[in-house]
Amino acid sequence: MNGHFAAVGNGPTAHQYEHGIQVIDEDKAFNTNLNDYLNETRVAEAGFNYHLISVFGSQSTGKSTLLNHLFKTEFSVMSESQRRQTTKGIWMSKNKRAGREGDAAAMADNILVMDVEGTDGRERGEDQDFERKSALFALATSEVLIVNIWEHQVGLYQGANMGLLKTVFEVNLQLFLKDKQSQTRSLLFFVIRDHIGNTPLGNLRDTLVQDLTRIWSTISKPQGLENSKIDDYFDFAFAALPHKILQPDKFLDEVDKLSTRFTAGHRSAKDQEFVGGVFLPEYHRRIPADGLSVYAEGVWDQIVSNKDLDLPTQQELLAQFRCDEIAREVLVGFDAVVAPLEDQQAEAARVGEPTVLPDLGTTGSGARDRCVRAFEAQASRYHQGVYATKRGELESKIDTRLKALYQAQLAAAHKAGVAAFSESVAAAVKAGQKAGGIYEFAEIVDQQKKKTLDGFRREAQSLLIQGVAWTNFKPQYRLFEKELDEVSARLRKEEMRRLAIRVERWVKSRLGDAVGLEFNKLGSGRGGSGAPEDGEKPPAEKDLWDRVWNAFIGIVRDAETRFADRAKSFEASAEEVEVGLWRLRRKSWVALREKIEEEMMESNILMKLRENFEDKFRYDDEGVPRIWRPSDDIEGVYTRARESTLGLIPLLARFRLAETYAPPDLPGFVGPQPAGAEPEDEEDLAPIGGVDDEEGKSLEEEMTVLSESKRQDLVVRFKKMADGVYVEAKRSAIGGITQVPLYFYAVLLVLGWNEIVMVLRNPILFMLLLLMGGGTYMAYTLNLLGPMMQMANAASNQAVEIGKEKLRDFLESNETVRQAISMPARQQSNTGISMDRLDSRGKKAHEAGDEDDI
Repeated sequence: MNGHFAAVGNGPTAHQYEHGIQVIDEDKAFNTNLNDYLNETRVAEAGFNYHLISVFGSQSTGKSTLLNHLFKTEFSVMSESQRRQTTKGIWMSKNKRAGREGDAAAMADNILVMDVEGTDGRERGEDQDFERKSALFALATSEVLIVNIWEHQVGLYQGANMGLLKTVFEVNLQLFLKDKQSQTRSLLFFVIRDHIGNTPLGNLRDTLVQDLTRIWSTISKPQGLENSKIDDYFDFAFAALPHKILQPDKFLDEVDKLSTRFTAGHRSAKDQEFVGGVFLPEYHRRIPADGLSVYAEGVWDQIVSNKDLDLPTQQELLAQFRCDEIAREVLVGFDAVVAPLEDQQAEAARVGEPTVLPDLGTTGSGARDRCVRAFEAQASRYHQGVYATKRGELESKIDTRLKALYQAQLAAAHKAGVAAFSESVAAAVKAGQKAGGIYEFAEIVDQQKKKTLDGFRREAQSLLIQGVAWTNFKPQYRLFEKELDEVSARLRKEEMRRLAIRVERWVKSRLGDAVGLEFNKLGSGRGGSGAPEDGEKPPAEKDLWDRVWNAFIGIVRDAETRFADRAKSFEASAEEVEVGLWRLRRKSWVALREKIEEEMMESNILMKLRENFEDKFRYDDEGVPRIWRPSDDIEGVYTRARESTLGLIPLLARFRLAETYAPPDLPGFVGPQPAGAEPEDEEDLAPIGGVDDEEGKSLEEEMTVLSESKRQDLVVRFKKMADGVYVEAKRSAIGGITQVPLYFYAVLLVLGWNEIVMVLRNPILFMLLLLMGGGTYMAYTLNLLGPMMQMANAASNQAVEIGKEKLRDFLESNETVRQAISMPARQQSNTGISMDRLDSRGKKAHEAGDEDDI
């Protein structure tokens, strides 16, 4: 039986596929090679362009014979001599009737014909299970169901298969009840065999329709379908064929005519009648050809398991299976594009340097579009509900990966944008400083911010995918803009810090000059080198701190004006300017204190006191240097000058104003801490006594310049220094006049008369005498005789020392003399002659550390 077909369980060959395939065998086993047959016959690639026809009827009524003549198939037929069953199970073959090219009557493409085992056969007897299940299978999968009956069976209940049809109708209602939206129609094509012609075809048609209508009225209908009609679910077509044995030629002619009806058709818009062939669009199950085998196997499994025939469920299962397969296939191409990009991002994240991938938006959206389009082209032919669900799942998978990729891209663009913004602002500021120091910081920030935002916006827009909500990156853009504002504020604050540093540097420079000038006046307060040419007296010493404070206030006010004017170009807020000015005042006071402490260093202040004392002691009120004589009141001048200079020490010890004899209003000058000051604004500020109460230092302590111990030490050291100046002055006054007896001049005249005459008569000696006398008079007048004697004494002492050194070298170098006086061996020493530093008395001076500093 159909031995030339590919049966269930066989390893089919291409030759067997040429004839057909057994879909289900008599033991209800489904042939899993059905899809291979569809591929071999090139039906699988036809998509929806195929049609499935089934035939069923009573056994041995010529079903296979009808199909062989109608579609040129090669199904086995019953032996006319043996009258036994030939078709067991369900067999399938592709239509092989070839129409002439260009022939309008040509049959439709890719018609698959299923030959179903006959009903009411003696081989199965009372077992009607298989014939019912095969009929249900044929109805579930076929567009056209050919019912093959003899003319004399019309009007019979069992002969016309009315009982079987009743079962089919009941199951069909269960199908439509479960999925009304997907209900499909079927065509019941009654082919009446051995039609003699005594009964017109129209009468036979009416009889069959009446029987079907009566059956429909008697079946059990589900709730909601009680008033349904058979015409709501089935269409009917009828054809009559003459007797094959008695009228063979006419039979073949009618079969040829019947074959022309198996083409695509449609309903008339006017009266809903058939126009064209029997294949109407609503008959098609909308199962793509490449999924037909899976769909048919699922339907048969449901039937064999005695489950209600749920056709939409089988369509959904097929759609799920195929859509999952298609999704895996299309994702391969998507992975090939996206996976390298993900690897690049992962590597960049691993090394801590997020990278902005070029053309990511174009690449990602292109890969997504190609993947979705490929899925749509292959999967849209399946169950629309499942297709929509699977497409959503596919898009969700794609979007999940793209979302992670895009968000990492924007995070990298965010980080790179912030860094580029900071660098560009810094570069523009440096360029402005090199160009002359005049630049508008706020304008630079606005320009660079706009440029950076435009770049981020372009990157975000390049990632936009139409119709995909999550690619609307407005929140990320707003977050980026917010961070740029924060960075702008930080850069502005840093720039204001740099401005404050520049202004503080300027304040320090000005304070150094102003305060240094005031302290320098201490050394010339009585005249001398500090006396003005117009004869006016220099400022009073008691006003020192007033002048320092006034100069300080003026400099700081000028600096505040500079700072405020420059801060306006930064678009700084009033609070920021207030904090900056507050910091500037504190820093300026600290700078003043540092300068005062520098001027009040022990060496510096001692030098200032000495200069002040010497200026008062060595010069008179008119600024003329004093030449001390024994008759001068050296002690009185010394005492007054010393006490006047000592009076400066208490004045310098504390910062007090002469008008109020109180410290200046430093807390009022600095002002309270602004409300907008942050903790980092106070980190680099030194505490100020009287202003920062929590530091435990009072204003009086802040204004103390010299502690009591330093004052006492300074007084002692100054007195020693002043005493030295006094002794030097006293010595010069006494040493300027030598007490010579009067008789010595008479003796000198008598004894030296001849020499005097000789000198007077010799012009050369006379001129030499005049020069020596004039020089001595000038030295005496200028009080230089003492220093000259000291220099002569020092030179003689130095000569003696050099002579001793030379003699020692001679003795050490002469071996005979050295042995005679028992001198030790000569040691390595420098042979050069060194010059010693001598004091005012011509003695060798001690090292600097041997005496107290003065």
